Amino acid sequence: MVSLLGILAPAHAQREGFEYDFYGFVRGELYANSRQNTEVVDGLFYLLPNDRMPDVNGNDLNAQPGSSFYTLASRLGMNMHGPDIGKAKSSALIEADFGGSAGLTFLLRVRQAWAKLEWESGSSVLLGQTWHPFFGEVAPQVLNLSTGAPFQPFNRSPTIQYRYSRNGFAVKAAAVYQLMYLSTGPAGKTEDYQKNSLLPELCLGLDYGRGGFQAGAGVELLSQKPRLQSTLNGHTYRVNERITSLSYEAHARYTQGLLYLAGKTVLASNMNHTALVGGYGVSAIDAVTGEQQYTPFRHSTSWINAVYGKRWQGGLFGGYTKNLGTAKQLVSEDKIYGLGMYLDQLMSVSAQLSYNLPHWKAGVEYQAATGWYGAINLVNGTVWNTHSVTNHRIVALFMYYF
Repeated sequence: MVSLLGILAPAHAQREGFEYDFYGFVRGELYANSRQNTEVVDGLFYLLPNDRMPDVNGNDLNAQPGSSFYTLASRLGMNMHGPDIGKAKSSALIEADFGGSAGLTFLLRVRQAWAKLEWESGSSVLLGQTWHPFFGEVAPQVLNLSTGAPFQPFNRSPTIQYRYSRNGFAVKAAAVYQLMYLSTGPAGKTEDYQKNSLLPELCLGLDYGRGGFQAGAGVELLSQKPRLQSTLNGHTYRVNERITSLSYEAHARYTQGLLYLAGKTVLASNMNHTALVGGYGVSAIDAVTGEQQYTPFRHSTSWINAVYGKRWQGGLFGGYTKNLGTAKQLVSEDKIYGLGMYLDQLMSVSAQLSYNLPHWKAGVEYQAATGWYGAINLVNGTVWNTHSVTNHRIVALFMYYF
């Protein structure tokens, strides 16, 4: 970090009117799970317990505990305030961690990179990569890196955002494009579904805040093209397929002294690109060309979080997701795409305790997550004949801020 500051110092001296604020932390996490799970970033970003996988003798292959220790979530960032552009104040942020991976090599990756213009009238425009609008300004305060996912939407993407604030109210509109957090479909995870649709993901939100209270709601529209061609009976056809879905969220937060209370509920349709459970399936197939029609799964997901304290800080978190099914009948199980599609319900509770100093944090968190897996009812997309599996997870971490 010292060498980095040395390199940037001459550039800082040559650019009058700019202010730079460097920040970051070293973060180490030791975790242990009681069974195999769906997770990313080598297990640091935990999502949900995997279903039973019986061997020939009926033994569950996923009933295998695991543990590891990583510092991949360590972070470097820089805030920048620049000279006015016309009547607008200018600012920017660039932030990176080591969560990108290629094989066994973990790579420095961009978390956020944006520039913003703000006017005294209350308007602002942000261009670049930042948090998805459904992540928003209300999120759980937990120790796990997943920050409440898969109950809290988690996504950072390239975006164009507009915000107007006045008298405690804020109206927000955004066009979002996929890059690192991708939708799942017939070709696996890829941004091509959105690229080929020509339409960005569109979000609109309204917030009100006063004192320590904030509440708001938002709506999201996602329109994608799952395929451009089909092959049927040895012939290839150009097809015009599209799936469009609407999702909604509401959130609230209250802070008073050492107390933090927050919650969010989402009615989600095909939002697996935000680390939520969900997806879509094929509802009809043209007998001549093989062109497919699609229907999204609807999921209700909610969380609540309470944290209290400063030097010694304790907290509780609870999350719940329910599969509400589809509006149309599904063709077959092998034409369903998404995250956790065989889950009827998913529930998670956690408790945390941490010790905090101005530049240091150490804590431990226990989490129990139970998923009810079953068979998909093709008539309406619900899951029935369920059984439960539970994962117990313990995370111990340290953070040194600078």
